[in-house]
Amino acid sequence: MHYDSETRTLPHNPLKALVAPRPIGWISAMSREGALNLAPYSFFNAVADDMVAFSSSGRKDAMTFAEEGGEFVCNLASFDLREAVNATSAPLPRGESEFAFAGLATAPSRKVRPPRVAAAPAAIECRWLQTVPLVPLDGGEPANFLVIGQVVSIYIDDRFVAEGRVDTGAMRPIMRAGYFDYFTATPETRFEMRRPKGGG
Repeated sequence: MHYDSETRTLPHNPLKALVAPRPIGWISAMSREGALNLAPYSFFNAVADDMVAFSSSGRKDAMTFAEEGGEFVCNLASFDLREAVNATSAPLPRGESEFAFAGLATAPSRKVRPPRVAAAPAAIECRWLQTVPLVPLDGGEPANFLVIGQVVSIYIDDRFVAEGRVDTGAMRPIMRAGYFDYFTATPETRFEMRRPKGGG
């Protein structure tokens, strides 16, 4: 079968079920006035060795606070924290803390002002680089924005570091699929492959 926005041969757009599972950037940011925001973004990923990006549908607080404060933190969304991750997606008024709403403690970051989620097994501290408006093909007003940050420090819970390597599966990160579906990584699903040598 084939699907596009004109034929709509399926009741729901399958894109998010196919580009999946997607890592969740659990973004904490601080406004110019010091208000905190914490929200999960499933359009999130590393885009270079020292850069990450998340996409916001509309100008939401995580994006505007990252721009105002010039910094943000990507907290690792784990299976143990899944209910709190979901709770922080609630549409609270600007300036109302999702940390407090979800009953989450903060911990100070090392190089940026926004705090990290204290219970998260890892957190990536970033300085905001730019926000790119994603202009659609028809040239209309952009509804989506790509927020790019450069990584300046990374926190990892010592329990998940062994022999100099991070045990990602042991953290049990949750990832978003389509519809209301999520997946989680575990050590049992890990496998290793080495790249061919001498390739172009």
